[in-house]
Amino acid sequence: MLAKCKKWTEEFKTFAIKGNVIDMAVGIIIGASFSKVVDSMVNDIIMPPLGWLLGKVDFSNLYFPIPTSLDNIQSYPSLEAAKAAGAVTINYGLFINTIISFTMVAFAVFILIKGINKLKANAEKEAEAEVAATTKTCPKCFSEININATRCPHCTSDLKQ
Repeated sequence: MLAKCKKWTEEFKTFAIKGNVIDMAVGIIIGASFSKVVDSMVNDIIMPPLGWLLGKVDFSNLYFPIPTSLDNIQSYPSLEAAKAAGAVTINYGLFINTIISFTMVAFAVFILIKGINKLKANAEKEAEAEVAATTKTCPKCFSEININATRCPHCTSDLKQ
């Protein structure tokens, strides 16, 4: 039983210390911080001018109060006032802000992934060019051999020219 626990502990250490797990943890932490930045950008930078252009609408204050009964429909000056009064509300303005935030995060991730894919493609092309520069093809057996070889190791043809 003790040997099994030690084996599991070693396997867990190997798993936890692998670069992928650490990279994922760093990504989650940065993603959470990035989400706060995007939320602030949407709520504090984008939505105020957009609301102003649409007739001084504050999206975060758009809501629909749900009446407790058909004869008891109340209105409130703001979402905060409705919440303070204990009213049940449908907060569609906050939902609009959240959709805009999500769209911005998704677009930023798209741009990031697109850039990473471009870097990977460039690195692969450079690696292929490096391999091509260090090898040549034997004219007799068409094997790939070192560019400095004077005799093919596969068919033993003389490559001096």
